[in-house]
Amino acid sequence: MKFIEGGVCAAKGYKAAGLHVGVKTRNKDKKDLALIVSDAECSTAAVYTKNVVKAAPLLVTKENLKDGKAKVVFANSGNANACAPHGEEYAHRMCSAVAEALGIQVDDIIVASTGVIGQTLPIETIEGGVDELISNLSYDGSNDAADAIMTTDLAKKELAVDFKVGGKVCKIGGIAKGSGMIHPNMGTMLAFLTTDCAISSEMLQEALLSATNVSFNRVSVDGDSSTNDMATLMANGLAENDEIIMKCEDYYIFAEALNNLCIELAKMIAADGEGATHLIICRVAGSKNELEAETISKSVISSTLTKAAIFGTDANWGRVLCAMGYSGVDFNPEKVSISFESTAGRITVCENGCGLPFDEELAKIILTEHDITIDIDLNDGNAECTCWGCDITYDYIKINGDYRT
Repeated sequence: MKFIEGGVCAAKGYKAAGLHVGVKTRNKDKKDLALIVSDAECSTAAVYTKNVVKAAPLLVTKENLKDGKAKVVFANSGNANACAPHGEEYAHRMCSAVAEALGIQVDDIIVASTGVIGQTLPIETIEGGVDELISNLSYDGSNDAADAIMTTDLAKKELAVDFKVGGKVCKIGGIAKGSGMIHPNMGTMLAFLTTDCAISSEMLQEALLSATNVSFNRVSVDGDSSTNDMATLMANGLAENDEIIMKCEDYYIFAEALNNLCIELAKMIAADGEGATHLIICRVAGSKNELEAETISKSVISSTLTKAAIFGTDANWGRVLCAMGYSGVDFNPEKVSISFESTAGRITVCENGCGLPFDEELAKIILTEHDITIDIDLNDGNAECTCWGCDITYDYIKINGDYRT
């Protein structure tokens, strides 16, 4: 298995495009419509936000995917079509516009929106851009599609991986967006994944859910779970491997490749948190089980005070221990050790639950790097887990203080 370029177009038989049509009114240089089209019908899986308030496109997509099949992803940025007038009607109209232009069934479409909540979707603007969007479809169009789903993102999230199943080279590619309103509760963002591996919808759903749980569900930027977000995976089978219909060696190879891809995309989301200057990697080891390690790690990456300390390059390990303590996990604080690590070095600041004398200048140098690991050992078992977050900065407030206006 190795990572490769190409995003959603890395696998055989996928075209993509991105275009500005005017959903985003303040910046005409930013694309706001994305389209991904498979040459063949796909087994399809999806996971959705657990927020009780769900945007109209999610409801329409869930209905369309009841048969586990799809062929197209159609998404807009700049407007969430959530809690907005005519929400489901306009999501259906998005599907109809693309279906008619491509000559496919409307229930073969995954539809998605991201942006401001509560504002009416400019459906005529979107419908008016469909023909040009389709004309721009390309087997090299992943980058444009990745650009078109961005909102406050500063960096595109795009990657692919290849691997062998049954002697056939298969690929999985993906694009994602997410910068704010990110908290582990499905993985609140958009991720569109494609593969040419032949695999049933049932096995695809199981693999995607498992991958989500070890990747997108282990990311937090600001503690807010969005109304709109989902991850989808289409498999068109054009790699011509024997179809995976059960948990066998081929399934586990596929699942490992998918996990690795989703973890890298999740890390990109965490690193691109709104206003962020640091990626926080929280590794919890020595736990009685993985769930407890995950719960503690999530609590640490979600702690506003920990995030602020990392922004200030302050090795304030007390913030970390405090966040561990209110995580709900029963652990022995007197066994805990905490270290900070980056490419500049490693420093242990707490051992057996007590602070150690340490070089504050060295700690500051370590915390000045972009990627910061908070390494926690509970010394109470063999399980471990890693989650990803980011610091909180003045710019986060600036971005979200006038996000709507």
